[in-house]
Amino acid sequence: MGSSHSTNKHRHHGFDADRDAKKIHSACKGAGTDEKKIIEILSSRTSEQRQQIKQKYKSLYSKDLEEVLKGELSGNFEKAVLALLDLPCEYEARELRKAMKGAGTDESLLIEILCTRSNKEIVNVKEAYKRLFDRDLESDVRSDTSGSLRKILVTVLEATRDETQEVNEELAVQDATDLYKAGEGRWGTDELAFNVVLAKRSYGQLRATFQAYEKVCGKNIEESIKSETSGDLEKAYLTLVSCAKDCPGYFATLLHKSMKGAGTDEDTLIRILVTRAESDLPAIQEKFQQMYKKSLAEAVRSDTSGDFRKLLLAILH
Repeated sequence: MGSSHSTNKHRHHGFDADRDAKKIHSACKGAGTDEKKIIEILSSRTSEQRQQIKQKYKSLYSKDLEEVLKGELSGNFEKAVLALLDLPCEYEARELRKAMKGAGTDESLLIEILCTRSNKEIVNVKEAYKRLFDRDLESDVRSDTSGSLRKILVTVLEATRDETQEVNEELAVQDATDLYKAGEGRWGTDELAFNVVLAKRSYGQLRATFQAYEKVCGKNIEESIKSETSGDLEKAYLTLVSCAKDCPGYFATLLHKSMKGAGTDEDTLIRILVTRAESDLPAIQEKFQQMYKKSLAEAVRSDTSGDFRKLLLAILH
């Protein structure tokens, strides 16, 4: 089994769900909670392993680990811990539901999640949404958004982006010309052209299209989008463009914004660090360092405090 106190350095070696469940149980027993122990275990396990810990906990103590921790923890630390206990697709499904439930819709959140995910991630989120809420994500998005934004989000939800590696230069020129004609060429942007190209072409293909677009149009695609569209549609298009060009850069920018100026947007911090932890978090960290000349960990350290800070830093470790 290896030593019982495997450190973070030996991530995931000698993983033992039973032992972890018992350790968390003892961390929550009696007076006071051993937050350090909870942070140590949850931050050094994969999402899949945390699912096993939850199942083990339930079979050992007949209680849901989430419910127990909800009673023990509070504030942003609690939010982040509960986020870690979900599979990323489940957490995203909950965030989407929250964005649409009740009066008003948080369009920015819908855009951030739906316009940045791969086909497989979108399929997983749709399945998680159905499983958790017994509702259809696409129907909810349709009824909670309208007009042009609804069209692009529904197109993205089809999860039919080409994911092959080949780049077709002729198609890039053709698409660039179609986009030019659809937008700059005449006002009344023909969104269908934009929707099809931005939601269906592979990222590599889109990068070639954007280069061709600059040749055709003499300005970059972002400038055209800004001058032709506004509001949520503009945000959705720019998010799709920015993910095609550099997805880690997109998330690095969001993280920077969440910590800039007065007040911190902890929800965004939690969402990005937790959902990207096992995909492109190292690339996001690298990008953040390049863009802002300081590490993401430094930024998080100076903008958060207490156990919440400790947990986020352990995720970034």
